[in-house]
Amino acid sequence: MSATTRSRTPDRLCAEAVGLARAAAEEAAAPGVVGEHAGMVSEGDRVVTHFFECKEMGYRGWRWAVTVARASRAKVVTLDETVLLPGTDALLAPEWVPWSERLRPGDMGPGDLLPTDAEDLRLEPGYSGEDEPAPNSFAEEPADADDTAAAQPLIPPAVPTRGSITSVAEELGMRRARVLSRYGLHVAADRWEETYGPKSAMAQAAPATCVSCGFLNPIGGSLGQAFGVCANEFSPADGRVVSLSYGCGGHSEAAVVPKPPRPAEPVVDETRVDPFPLRPSPDSGSVPLTADEESSEFGHS
Repeated sequence: MSATTRSRTPDRLCAEAVGLARAAAEEAAAPGVVGEHAGMVSEGDRVVTHFFECKEMGYRGWRWAVTVARASRAKVVTLDETVLLPGTDALLAPEWVPWSERLRPGDMGPGDLLPTDAEDLRLEPGYSGEDEPAPNSFAEEPADADDTAAAQPLIPPAVPTRGSITSVAEELGMRRARVLSRYGLHVAADRWEETYGPKSAMAQAAPATCVSCGFLNPIGGSLGQAFGVCANEFSPADGRVVSLSYGCGGHSEAAVVPKPPRPAEPVVDETRVDPFPLRPSPDSGSVPLTADEESSEFGHS
């Protein structure tokens, strides 16, 4: 049998060295955290690993593993190594994930810096002015390799000269080292449409879409063909980029405010006589008028 192949039958002397293994585990561990003997396994010819329960808090399911060995034709068992290993039901820390994969939207705070990879697929080179041709120059093929090496890129001036390509690009807001690639545009569009798109619960119950809403503020670029910015302070999407097919109950034309009802014009019925007693009945509790008071009230002299 090869020396690297595990033997099915543990060596007798190594299997009986439980006390040696326990003493080694107690020496490596804190006092009182080495529990009962939890079995053993044969690692090879005259090599056995003994397991002991770990009672230390925070290490549920872990075991102390002490490996002992015996040389060929030797009668003395020696210590090989002592280590704390997790068992099948051990409490383990989650697998480590790089920060670039752990980062989620909303994790950044004030002062945090998020470096962008030079090979980020969401970006592509933009116009920075470095490839602007020199004034009164024309493009020509280099004669040889020496000419190619000698041709150095021009360093753009700090202040672009008037009428140059750089000044025009800066005025149009295009003088950036990198801009969104088509992949970056598609990723952003998919993300925005998933949150504020036609499939959301709010849009499904809306009376109309944002394309006909007066609170929609259009945006420029190719994304403006499918998205805009909501400017309704009462909308759940206020200040957010929304799909033109999104909608909510705050649509500008969702409902017309009804006008207050106007009371009906008073009607004077001249065909009916309403009796009006001159003297109230005694049950009403009013004081009856005298003859002089009646005459003065009705204009009689």
